[in-house]
Amino acid sequence: MTTTLASAIKPRAEDSFAISFAPLSIEEIYAKSDDPANGAVVMMSGVVRNQTDGKPVIALEYQAYEPMALRIFYQIAADIRLSTSDVNRVVIHHRTGRLQVGEISVLVAVGCPHRSEAFEACQYAIDTLKHQAPIWKKEHWEDGSSSWVSIGACETSEENC
Repeated sequence: MTTTLASAIKPRAEDSFAISFAPLSIEEIYAKSDDPANGAVVMMSGVVRNQTDGKPVIALEYQAYEPMALRIFYQIAADIRLSTSDVNRVVIHHRTGRLQVGEISVLVAVGCPHRSEAFEACQYAIDTLKHQAPIWKKEHWEDGSSSWVSIGACETSEENC
């Protein structure tokens, strides 16, 4: 699958995309991805962890260029549907603001008739979002320092983002 922004993609009514300052709800995202034709709903939950490369993290701060990020989300869903025509629902919600360890930063869910397609589509969605969406995070360290992790950092480093 490849993502291009050659034309304006409109979201499908059955899908859900959001950039939100408010906490994300697993139950809400699951409900948005559910459909009677689904045999599988695969959900990925990104959570603020307490360390990066062994260095203690106390919080992450997310910022996003919302209009473009949402266009990327729409394109991700369109690309998924080009490769897997029987996808019933695609849901991508991402937080902004300062998040504490243990808080959910992103939820991606895909509903399909079959599990293999749902797993593949969900992985494609989160991987593509991490590499292409204009969403930045600032890591706040236990020692009081902080640093920004730029878009595309997962591509240019060997880190497992």
